[in-house]
Amino acid sequence: MERSLSMELVRVTEAAAVSAARWMGRGLKNEADDAATEAMRTVFDTIPMQGVVVIGEGEMDEAPMLYIGEELGTGQGPEVDVAVDPLEGTNIVASGGWNALAVIAIADKGNLLNAPDMYMDKIAVGPEAVGKISIDATVTENLHAVAKAKNKSIDEVVATVLNRERHAEIIEEIRAAGARIKLINDGDVAAAINTAFDDTGVDILFGLGGAPEGVIAAVGLKCLGGEIQGRLVPSNDEERERCEKMGIDVNKVLYMDDLVKGDDAIFAATGVTDGELLRGVQFKGGYSETHSLVMRSKSGTIRFVEGRHSMKKKPNLVMQD
Repeated sequence: MERSLSMELVRVTEAAAVSAARWMGRGLKNEADDAATEAMRTVFDTIPMQGVVVIGEGEMDEAPMLYIGEELGTGQGPEVDVAVDPLEGTNIVASGGWNALAVIAIADKGNLLNAPDMYMDKIAVGPEAVGKISIDATVTENLHAVAKAKNKSIDEVVATVLNRERHAEIIEEIRAAGARIKLINDGDVAAAINTAFDDTGVDILFGLGGAPEGVIAAVGLKCLGGEIQGRLVPSNDEERERCEKMGIDVNKVLYMDDLVKGDDAIFAATGVTDGELLRGVQFKGGYSETHSLVMRSKSGTIRFVEGRHSMKKKPNLVMQD
């Protein structure tokens, strides 16, 4: 892949974030998602690559754009797999909450797992704890492993978990072990990435979330030197059969190289609403400001990008009611 793609992808996430942010707190999650998707798709047409969506807004008959199998880019440049989440945290934007992102992950063709849209059990950590955790170990064992790896006492460790009834046992075990918890309502891509940044105060992610989001998070953590492990959790026979047709063993632990192969991948995200890592979009009356993160695993480069966008010169970023 061309290294210039990194900054090109930021343009895509910026456009999606600005368009989605205009719907913040209005209680209309579908409208926010549609705005992000349309803006992201429009800018993709200008990117010099031959991309194919492997993780997107759904199958061809489910989504009008950014559907699985859709070709993106100008048709020139590197052949890449594309995973997108135009608005990671639709409910977050609808309620004006924290940590909504516009996200893209790409890798060389054939290197991203085409994860089915179902639950994935996940555990994620930053660089210090790589190789120290296991999805097959108990929550308590993993908490102590992270504490040792980061030279912390157990009561200094912070675990992040989606606030769902299905996680009641995990939450109870974390508390019993003496660790602290940051419960989140949505946005487990941001939560997984946060484990690799000291400033966020998050040490480990536990629990069930979307499998596609697990692949996107894996690209981010690959760039950061972190680790995520997952296992698909079909909810019914139909999902189990789909895994079988795709040749995916639902009993197998999916490691980093299963989720994203090779040594070259790029992750880009722009904050839609404020979070621990990225600021949300701010509208300043003729322009907007964005805060983005872009990373490449091959070089290990991590960039935070601040952008200022003229609403007069970029009218496509102005929401039409």
